[in-house]
This record gives sequence, C-alpha cells and structure tokens, in this order.
Amino acid sequence: MATPPSVAVLGAGSWGTALAALIARHHAATVLWGRDAGIIEAIAQQHENPRYLPGITLPESLHATTDLGAALRGADLVLVVVPSHAFAETLQALAPLRPANAGVAWATKGFEPGSGRFLHEVAAGTLGRGVPLAVVTGPSFAKEVAVGLPTALTVHADDEGFAQTVADVLHGPAFRAYTGDDMCGAELGGAMKNVLAVATGVADGMGLGLNARAGLITRGLNEMLRLNIAIGGRPETLMGLAGLGDLVLTCTGDLSRNRRLGLALGRGRSIEDAVREIGQVVESLQTADEVMRLADRHDIELPIASNVRDVLHGDITPAEGLARLMARERKAEYPARMFESGDS
Repeated sequence: MATPPSVAVLGAGSWGTALAALIARHHAATVLWGRDAGIIEAIAQQHENPRYLPGITLPESLHATTDLGAALRGADLVLVVVPSHAFAETLQALAPLRPANAGVAWATKGFEPGSGRFLHEVAAGTLGRGVPLAVVTGPSFAKEVAVGLPTALTVHADDEGFAQTVADVLHGPAFRAYTGDDMCGAELGGAMKNVLAVATGVADGMGLGLNARAGLITRGLNEMLRLNIAIGGRPETLMGLAGLGDLVLTCTGDLSRNRRLGLALGRGRSIEDAVREIGQVVESLQTADEVMRLADRHDIELPIASNVRDVLHGDITPAEGLARLMARERKAEYPARMFESGDS
C-alpha cells in the first residue's frame, strides 16, 4: 500500500482546522499552519481550537505551527484554507517555500477582491505553470466535519490524477470526495451560493415563509446556471455538490454565516451589528460585488444577486429589495435552449 502523502493545511480558522483534523485522522503526517499564536498553541497543547471549534477534540497526530516554512517542509500536498481576501497573500508567501513536487489545492470560496479573478487564476498566476492545482468545494459545515458527521465534497482540477490525489487524502469512513474537471463552474458555485444565502436569510428574517425560501433557492440556482454558462462552465457542475448541494445547505442551515447575516438584516439589524455578532469573515460582503461585476461583464441579469448587493451596500432596505423582485415582469422559467446555446 502506498504511503499517504504529507499534507500542510494553511489556515487555522474553523474550516482549515476541521479539514486538517479530518486528514490527520486518515493520515499521520498533517501539519496545520496559522498566524494566531494563541490558537496554534492551544491546538498543539490542548488539541482544541478554542476560538473557532470550541469543545471539539482534535487528533493528537495533528501538528500545528506558526512557522510557514516548517509547515511546508516535506509536504507532498498543500491545502490552502484562508478567507478569499487573504488567498493571494498566502500564495505569495508559500510560493518560494513550496516543495518542488507539491501540488496546491484550496478550500477557499470567493473571488480575489478588487480584481474579481477566480482563485484558480490567482493561483496559476502566482505559482506559475506546471504546479498541479485543485479546488475543494461543496456542502460542508466545519463543525460537522470536525465531529465526524457524514459529508460529501467534490474536488475539481485540470489534472485528473491530482484531483484523485486530493480526493484520496480527504476520503474516509464518514467523508466522500468526488472529482471533476470544471474549475470555473465549481468556483462560481462555491462563491455565488454565499450571496444567495443572504437573500434566503433575509426572507426568513422577515417571516416570509417556506414558499418564499424555496422560490429564492430555485431562482437563485437559475442565476448561477446562467452566469456559469456565460463563463464557459458546465451546467451539470452546478446541479451537483459544487452548486445545488452547497446552495441548499448554505441557504437553509443556521451554521451558515451568510444566512445568519441575512436573518439579522431581515429582522432589522444593521450590517455592522450582524457582522460583529457573527465574529468571523462573512464572504458575501465582498463576493456580492464581484458576482455583479462578472455578470455585468457578460451582460447577464441577476435580479436576486443584484438586490443582495444593493442591500449590503445600504442602497435599499430588505423590504425594498423584496418589492423589486415581486414587481418584475412575468417570463418563461428558463430561456429557450439555455443549456445548449448559452443564451441568457
């Protein structure tokens, strides 16, 4: 039996810690890197991340360090799990330290703030040609993964062999990892579902009922599909774990930070108060802008995402956003030949 690869996980937030714990339970050589010395010391000494996953015991085989060079030394695989705003900086730091044969995967969801670039574009531009790259995405709450509840994700890469390598590292008794090769579609789904989760959270916070929630999820999926086709992604990618699966979980599960932001806004709370109470990065605050820039670039109309952006900017109230959506003209549910031609 082949020796499992050594894995360096970069990012000691809730998701990075959960994935590092998962991999450590499958493989002995797993190192978790983070910037916060207090958190790293707690993981190393007490086998717990007291800030992000309090009360959950982490495997003793999981090593933790604040030394990036030490974390990367001897790694066969690097898994980046930092917020999207820190993704480029983290790649720049790891690039000169990456072992020559180590591929790089990430479980970060979003776009590069400001440029709107997909993260695989950022990675390719930073790391150069010849480095295997993969994105890990799908419906997953960190707490549930950390305690070993059943989860299914998907790994998309241009190189089928590398996708399988990453999937093998993650796959285990309570964790299924599938593979694919549509990195654009997979990344769009993982980013855009956060924006749509704000919309369903707002609707639930306003007490609009389960019918409204189901309608927003379904029409939100329609928006994802139309934009995905425009950028060259495949529809089936968004009908799977990277799209529909992640969308349903994030729109309905109260562990979702983006849904909780929407709930607070729907109940009349300010964005500042809601974010302060959540206490972690809420990706939709930046992703909504990037999604709409991408839509404008491809001349795609996204009514739900557009209203979420305007609510997050404070340009309209949630009630005004609802009124906008309900006042839209009637139309066919799907444009003719949408999936064959890419019509929007």
